[in-house]
Parts: sequence; C-alpha cells; structure tokens
Amino acid sequence: MYRQELTGRKLPTTIRTQPIYIALTFYKQFHFLFMLNHIFSSSERMTIMQREGYQMSTTLSTTHAMESLAPAVPVFPPVKLPYPTIAPLHSSKRSKHILVASLASLLSVCFIVVIIFHGYVAWSLAYPYVAPLASNPQEAIGVAYEDVIFPSHSGQTTVSGWYVPAAPTSTDQRNVETVSKRTVVFSHGYGANREEHWVPMYDLTKLLHDLNYNVLLFDYGYASQQYKAPATGGREESQQLLAAIDYAKYKGAEDVIVWGFSMGAGTALQTALVTNEIDAMILDSLFIPSSEALFDNINQFVPLPRFPSLPLIESMIPLWSGGSFGSVPAEQVIANDFSIPTFIIHGTDDVKASHNTAEAIALNQGDSLSRSWIVQDGQHEMLFRKHPQEYVQRTALFLSQVEGQLNEQRITK
Repeated sequence: MYRQELTGRKLPTTIRTQPIYIALTFYKQFHFLFMLNHIFSSSERMTIMQREGYQMSTTLSTTHAMESLAPAVPVFPPVKLPYPTIAPLHSSKRSKHILVASLASLLSVCFIVVIIFHGYVAWSLAYPYVAPLASNPQEAIGVAYEDVIFPSHSGQTTVSGWYVPAAPTSTDQRNVETVSKRTVVFSHGYGANREEHWVPMYDLTKLLHDLNYNVLLFDYGYASQQYKAPATGGREESQQLLAAIDYAKYKGAEDVIVWGFSMGAGTALQTALVTNEIDAMILDSLFIPSSEALFDNINQFVPLPRFPSLPLIESMIPLWSGGSFGSVPAEQVIANDFSIPTFIIHGTDDVKASHNTAEAIALNQGDSLSRSWIVQDGQHEMLFRKHPQEYVQRTALFLSQVEGQLNEQRITK
C-alpha cells in the first residue's frame, strides 16, 4: 500500500517519488525508533546491545545508578525501511487474458455439450427404443405359426419373423387339401416391432387368416432383439423387405401383397421401385423417411432450432447408420406410378405424416384398382381403431378385387 500522511489522505504519485518526500520518510522512521528507545527499560536496552555485539564490563564500579551509563547516542537494531509500493503495470493485461481464457473454456464446454447432444439424437434415430415381443400368434389369436429366419437381400443383416400359414382347404370331389398361394407381408412402422399393438397387427392377421391368406410378420433390423441393426430410413429396410418377399415366394406364394404402416409403408414404396414381385400394396399412414421428416417428428418432443440442429444431425446419422437418410429417393417415390393396385389410407389429423403427401402419391397411380381413403380426424396408425368395421370392409374389398384382377391376368396369359 502507498504510505499516507497522518491525515489519512494519499499523496499524489509525483510527490511520493521526490527526494524530499523520501528524506521526510526516513526522518519519521528515525524519530519513531528514537522515541521507542526511551520507552525500553535499561535491561531491555542491554539485551539489544548484547545481541548487536556490544560488550559491557561486569566489574565496573560506580556510585551512580546503572541507567546513567546509557550511551548518549541510542543504539538501534538494523531496521529495513519500507519503500512505497508501485502497482504492476501489466495487471490489467493479465486480467484481460484471464477473462479471455475463461470465455474460451466456457465456449469449448458448450460446443462439446452441443456435439454430444446432437450425436445422441442421431444415435437415437438409428437405434430407436423398441419394446420386446410380448406374445405370439398362437397365444394372441390362436393360430399356428412358424419361426423364420433369413438373410436380407443385401446379405448385410439378418431377418427374423413369424410365418402364419392359411388354414388348409379341401375340394369337394377329391377331398385333397390345398395350400393358399396368396400371402400378405406386413411391413411395420418405425419404433415398433412385428406386433405393433396399436394398429392392431394381431387382429389383422386373424382377419387375413380367415380370408385364406398366408401372413408373414417380421422385424426390421432396428426392432430385432436377436439381430439388431441400425435404422437406415429405408435403405437397408427395403433389402429386408425384399428378402421377406422372396421368402413368401419360397413358401409357394404366387400373389404377394405388402401391407405397410407408417415408415413401413414408405419402405414398401421404395422397395416397389426395384422389384416386380409385389402384386399390390395397402399403405396405412404413409410416411416417407427423410432427415427433415424425422427432424420434424423429433421437434414434437424436443423443440430444436432447425439450424444448427438439422445439419448436425444429418452429418452424424451416417456415423451410426452407415448412410444418410437423405439417400432415400423420396421425390421419386412420390412422383412414381407403380402400375400395381395401391390402396392408400390416411388421416387428416396425422401430425407425423401429412395427408397431402399421401393424396399426391394416390393421384399419380394409374392402375384401375388404386384408390385412397382419407379418414377425417384420423390420427397416425389409429385408423383401424377409429373405424374398425369400415376399415375391414374397405381392405377386404380391395383384396378381393386384386385377387380377381390377378386371376384374370393368369387366364389371359
């Protein structure tokens, strides 16, 4: 601290550095120590003098008091006089450096947190939580089934599922059992497995079984408990659906109808671009997968800014899924005429997939049996539950008409 006057006021710096000020300071120190010497007792002065090297004779005889022998000039121990302290000139620069370093550290931490968060979102899209299977066709609806396992068409993943054969029928004349050559392949939605209770998949399986259809239910890789694989937005899922169609053909099916829900319906359209083995499609709550569509769905649960969240998620999805969701040919799927009977069912209150997209796809279909049913106030994948009787009637009629068309085509060939 700077030395102050007795009044307590701090002197200007220019005065504190003058020689007269320094001399005055020395005088004050000297005067203070001189006064302190008179306060000490004689014994204390002797102790100080002996410590500083003065020798006193112990044989000295005098009739005067010992105090009278005190030296005329007081002897003081060495005193180090303090000098005025000058504040370092670089203290303000050091404070600025500390502030800049602190801000840089804080920004770095925030950046790392943002990257980790969006990496987790991308991972969640590639590996969504899917509940394990809770039942099977025998327990749920009392029909026999087979556990099936087969590789995907690409060979990169493995597919597992259930094959529910239609009940054998017999002719009146020869009493020979015949096996149905019509198979419906269910394509479940994103975040669900082959059971997909809210559709409900078991009820539709029972309906088709009673209509003499074989039914193949399988899990996409992201829903499989045994053969887990990342969701790819339809890229690898279409290869898994192709393998399911091949398996249905292997089991003797001549007519294959793909019945898809949500992203499973979008995957059916994507698969129909690369194969002629699909004879008809029923598409419930059609969802075309893309990065933006998935981001819009995430925003319903966790509000995120489009920038930088969407670019970050798009850049990180390939780390988990091996490819971008943008690789799905969404525009081609929407604009294509698939030249097979296609029944599109969609709700006006579907917040996950716009019914406008479904209607646009329906308008592009040229087959005479293609149609659409836009359910007023219908929600995503809840259309059966809103109008169960009408849902069954419309889908059963469509399947019957498709069967008639396919039989005519076989006759004409």
